[in-house]
Amino acid sequence: MRDSEARIDEAAGLARAIDLTVAEAILAPIQQIRPATYLGKGKVDEIGGVIASHGVELVVMDCALSPIQQRNLEKAWNTKVLDRTGLILEIFGRRAKTKEGSLQVELAHLNYQRSRLVRSWTHLERQRGGFGFMGGPGETQIEADRRLIGDRITRLENEIKKVQATRRLHRAGRQRVPYRVVALVGYTNAGKSTLFNRLTRADVQAADMLFATLDPTLRAIALPHGGKAMLSDTVGFISNLPTQLVAAFRATLEEVLEADVILHVRDMSHEDAEAQQHDVELVLSQLGIDPEATDTIIEVWNKIDRLDEAARENLANIASRRPPERPCFLVSAETGEGVEALLQAIEDRLAAARTTLDLTIDAADGAGISWLHRNAEVLAKELHEGHYDMTVRVDATKRDIVVERYHGVPRVA
Repeated sequence: MRDSEARIDEAAGLARAIDLTVAEAILAPIQQIRPATYLGKGKVDEIGGVIASHGVELVVMDCALSPIQQRNLEKAWNTKVLDRTGLILEIFGRRAKTKEGSLQVELAHLNYQRSRLVRSWTHLERQRGGFGFMGGPGETQIEADRRLIGDRITRLENEIKKVQATRRLHRAGRQRVPYRVVALVGYTNAGKSTLFNRLTRADVQAADMLFATLDPTLRAIALPHGGKAMLSDTVGFISNLPTQLVAAFRATLEEVLEADVILHVRDMSHEDAEAQQHDVELVLSQLGIDPEATDTIIEVWNKIDRLDEAARENLANIASRRPPERPCFLVSAETGEGVEALLQAIEDRLAAARTTLDLTIDAADGAGISWLHRNAEVLAKELHEGHYDMTVRVDATKRDIVVERYHGVPRVA
């Protein structure tokens, strides 16, 4: 169960993420949701008094409001009202920097806006549509708006399909190299971007705020024994993530779907760490990823530098009792503590999904040697009299090709 204080702190953090000044944060327990205003009349009047005393210009409700509820509250309070979905969309609109991110934000926003078109413009009904006898009552303004939004949504969806096609080409290119993909996922502000910078020595924006990262970022990471992988930093997840956002950001999150290893980064200094874990696993399930996939997901328990000695020792004891197939790694992305062990675990996990083969190839077979370099990870290569002895590591999809073409012999561990 999520802690009420933590929830309201998170809601205030979301508001501050778009530079809003929070005049007051109010917990409003409700026994029954009212169809007209969500809150009961007494609570509506009470909050109205707070709005008047502070001169509030915007009220954020940390829940999903129906269009009618939003409109009625705006009338009651004489101020703009945003629900949780609207606020997250506003943040995403500020954060999107790339064309892809902007397209996805606009698509999510239009899908949200289309549901907000309540019948408040029927007095603007057009007298006639078409020409002469082909006319009729015509469209109401709301129908015209819906049609225009629908047309724009269709165009955006087509553009996003092009983005997805481009991403598929990029992934195909990486598979030919071949680079394995490691994706970072986690609750927003869990420290993913800081860990990304630590692992890649990059300089991606890493700030102590919700949704600091929106657009996906890919960089190469060096593994302990000289291999390389691609690390993907993704948008942070959050509780009650709007359904249309999960759908709209599917193109961005395809990096997660295609990843060989998923690092689930958790902020272990947060009082709601367990609830946040559940929220992330829920979104992964919505994306079609099994949170219990032990061969893919590695838990990273981050921000241990913020814990006192007793708390750290307790976490270490919990980690030591976990089954070997579900390890977790205590790290501080800020200081670098525990990162080397994490990199070794990533390398081991990537290697476990591949087959190591010993083979001998004619030194004159330049095309064959070139193909191996493009399609396999060459671990060792020694020139002897007229031939190369090579040790390569290949995906399951290419194993049979290498065995048949090069008479590769699987190496016994």
